[in-house]
Amino acid sequence: MIVEERIYTMHPGQIGHYVKAYAAEGLAIQKPILGRLVGYYTTEFGPLNQVIHMWAYESLAERAERRTKLFADQAWLDYLGKVRGFIATQESKLLIPAPFHKVKWQD
Repeated sequence: MIVEERIYTMHPGQIGHYVKAYAAEGLAIQKPILGRLVGYYTTEFGPLNQVIHMWAYESLAERAERRTKLFADQAWLDYLGKVRGFIATQESKLLIPAPFHKVKWQD
């Protein structure tokens, strides 16, 4: 099992708009394709204006397959066109769980 952590830093004043759009539209498109949502968060302290979400995959190959499917979905591409302007930067990290930790996600 691997976990991908994605961090999106929003332009100041845009995080509320981004989260509202994701709740209304993005999650319903993304969740059935990516599958295992570990968590979805916004920052309150430290670096501000950030949305952080984590997705679990059995392998890098599964991640690649699911993300290829996501970017082949026209509804997802249309959604990205609506929210892209809110985002200043993005980063992605591959997290490997410690041997004693079982990753949990929402169903």
